[in-house]
Order: sequence, then C-alpha cells, then structure tokens
Amino acid sequence: MASALLSAPTFQGLRPLNKTTDSSLFLHKPTAFKPMTRKTPNLSVKAELNPSIVISLSTGLSLFLGRFVFFKFQRENMAKQVPSQNGISHFEAGDVRAKEYISLLKSNDPVGFNIVDVLAWGSIGHIVAYYILATSSNGYDPSFFG
Repeated sequence: MASALLSAPTFQGLRPLNKTTDSSLFLHKPTAFKPMTRKTPNLSVKAELNPSIVISLSTGLSLFLGRFVFFKFQRENMAKQVPSQNGISHFEAGDVRAKEYISLLKSNDPVGFNIVDVLAWGSIGHIVAYYILATSSNGYDPSFFG
C-alpha cells in the first residue's frame, strides 16, 4: 500500500506535462501596444430563439389547426379511404378481424379529436419547430416579407 502511494504517477491515455516545452504555452508574451480604433456599431439586431418556446408554440399552433381547422377535412378524407370489396366493407363481408379497435379512438372531445390525432398533429408541430430552429441556427435568413 505504501509503495503505491510513493510510486511515480502513471498516465493511461493522457500525456504528462513536459516542463521544458509545454510550460511556454502558459506564459503570456508581451505584445506591442496597438492604438484603439473606433469600431462602427453593428446596427443589425439578432435574437436567439429559445428552443422550448419555439417547440411549444409550434406544437400548440399545430394542435389548434388540427382540431379547429383541418379536422372536418381530415375526417371526410378518412371516410373515403375505407377498404371495401364489391362495394361493402371487409367487416360487413364477414371478416370479423377487420373491425377497428374502438376504445383507442374514443374521446370525450365533442367532435372526436382523439389520441391518434393528438400524436399526429403534435409530431407535425415538432417537425415544424425543429425546421425553424435548424434554419435559424445555421444563418439561413428567408425573406418572406421583403
């Protein structure tokens, strides 16, 4: 035990500080005096987007649009896509396994906005938010209004 405490330290993965060459990295060399020049102020204002606010607002807006704007349109298109054979649905033709799992699609919402709709519209909101954050962080500046 005493020999382990008194032995020289070993390095696995790190290189030891070589005092003759590496110590010069830490010394500050004197620099020549440079006259102070007046810089012109930057008149552009850049605001950093807070990711949690962008994601929350985008998801909330997407859920609002899905519930109050596109819900009727979505349900009408879903009704057109019911699989059928010879003009009747698969369930009416005798396929008892073709019945939908109804309790998953139940909700107490007056128009029937259920968990599937929440997950779908919420994911669309997240996709839009991440697009906004990715394009604003890499310097992309779309000029929609100018």
